[in-house]
Amino acid sequence: MRTIHAFLSVATAVLMAVVSVFAEAPADLQLFLLIGQSNMAGRGKVTPADQQAHPRIFMLDASNAWVPARDPVHFDKPKIAGVGLGSEFARRVASAAPHAKVGLIPCAFGGTSLDQWKPGGALYTNAVARARCALANGRLAGILWHQGEADSAPAKTATYPARFAAMIAQLRTDLGANDTPVVIGELGCFRASNAPFNAMLPQVTNAVPRCALASAEGLGANADNVHFSREALIEFGQRYFKAYEDTRKENAGR
Repeated sequence: MRTIHAFLSVATAVLMAVVSVFAEAPADLQLFLLIGQSNMAGRGKVTPADQQAHPRIFMLDASNAWVPARDPVHFDKPKIAGVGLGSEFARRVASAAPHAKVGLIPCAFGGTSLDQWKPGGALYTNAVARARCALANGRLAGILWHQGEADSAPAKTATYPARFAAMIAQLRTDLGANDTPVVIGELGCFRASNAPFNAMLPQVTNAVPRCALASAEGLGANADNVHFSREALIEFGQRYFKAYEDTRKENAGR
């Protein structure tokens, strides 16, 4: 009998915790899906300022619970995850719409290629599942993508527009988001080897409807000369927001 009572006590506590989580879950969120590789996940150095939460910005954590957004937003590689562009992007959204609540859906994973994001693959399936979970609390307002370091070889770059367009088309279908803007970003201009990939990216925006490109011109790197620095990612977040707003307004005018 004690065992049963103990079980019921635990079950009740768990149920109350679940009810509490749902009661406190934010509603009417503008949702943004963050996908790609490490420069979307963020490798910027985290400072105390990055740990301060904005009252209207939330993130979907690893257990699919809504929590106040703080960097690192991503958890792909916890030992090296850091500041990403998503946080500053969200702050810009919140600033532009004083009553809006923003929900970030972090799904990027460092070191991944576009082929690893194909529909049916683990990364794609996880992103769709998390986005669908998030949709219970809002609407998908945008898809932010940064990736390409793993696809910068000439053969991969040549086929990138078609492969990316196919992935995004399926993602929009799976999420019922045909009109949702997509923003992509250039690779770091601090590496000359990234220039051919960046030169190809306008082909992507031509191939994908309602897709905008954020420039990485002048943005600095961490000491590894691979990942954007904290300061660069904050600026990049602002550029992503401008590209997003331009695309959103253009679509609204049609």
